[in-house]
Amino acid sequence: MQSISPNKLAKLLLATAVAAAFANTASAQSTVNVEGLVDAYVGSMRNAGDAAKTTRANSGGMSTSYFGFRGTEDLGGGLKANFALTSFLRADTGEFGRFTGDTLFSRDANVGLSGNFGSVTLGRLLAPNFLPTILFNPFGDSFTFSPLVLHFNVGLFNGSGWGRSQANDTGWSNQVRYTTPNFGGLTANMHYQFGEAAGNSGKNNVGGNLLYFKGPLSLTAFYQRVEVNNPLDVPSGIVSSVAGRNASHQKMWFVGAAYDFTVAKLFATYDETSHNVDFGDKTYSLGASVPVGTTGKVLAAWARTERSGSGFAERKRDTVSLGYDHTLSKRTDLYTVVMNDRITNLATGTSFGAGIRHRF
Repeated sequence: MQSISPNKLAKLLLATAVAAAFANTASAQSTVNVEGLVDAYVGSMRNAGDAAKTTRANSGGMSTSYFGFRGTEDLGGGLKANFALTSFLRADTGEFGRFTGDTLFSRDANVGLSGNFGSVTLGRLLAPNFLPTILFNPFGDSFTFSPLVLHFNVGLFNGSGWGRSQANDTGWSNQVRYTTPNFGGLTANMHYQFGEAAGNSGKNNVGGNLLYFKGPLSLTAFYQRVEVNNPLDVPSGIVSSVAGRNASHQKMWFVGAAYDFTVAKLFATYDETSHNVDFGDKTYSLGASVPVGTTGKVLAAWARTERSGSGFAERKRDTVSLGYDHTLSKRTDLYTVVMNDRITNLATGTSFGAGIRHRF
């Protein structure tokens, strides 16, 4: 075996050390994380207009279950490349998606760049409505028990025939979003979604939001104009249907505020929708989150939607939820909620659920 001089050995060791250092630096510049949330509950559910209650073990009591990947690469000079691929799932059956026919990565499928200028993201990602809605009600992104989220996003397939107030999805595909840097607690997001219809070069879904967080005070607003359905984004000519009237365009604006008094955090929102035919909604919501000791909080929320238009009588929907959320760790909590739902001239519905939510 050929011998190695001490001088060559020292150089070899130095070269190995330098290569290892560069390897560590390169790996530190790029990160990919697996993330997700699993939420399941048992309960007795009855919305306004239901003929009877339904007892169920279901997914997504307080948050919609999901899993996926998110990554960042440091390109130097403050510039970063980012991507996200995340998929909703139903923990009660093991199926992917929020519902049958949902796309695989309907939560996130996007890539972009961020830096001192803010960020630009392309693909499927949040719509302008989503963050203001979930951050300014005490039940967050609960599509089961949050009155505000229910009124915006969940149509009732029962005797009420109550359609959701918001015509589009909480995520937009085929989208470009620009996010500003943070200016003293204020950030803005500007969204544009292409309809991708042959021969159509006009505006499709467009909107933006403002988010302000400074100390105990939080403020928000959003505006959006929608003419393309989601999640498959096929221009169908109908984005909203209420009282037998089909609309091809919807405009929606929203304002919200929250203030943390330490002993309780209070929430309030107001919004209006209008269409290219004569019907529209006005929705009010109030809420509170009250700490109980160091591990729990009582949640209370109310939302009212007033629906009116020429040719049909005004209808109102009032939903009230009262719940308790108990933290077991940074990643796991238990919750229980009771909800009452009322619609003009229909039977009242009362629901109850208890569940567990785990983040990873």
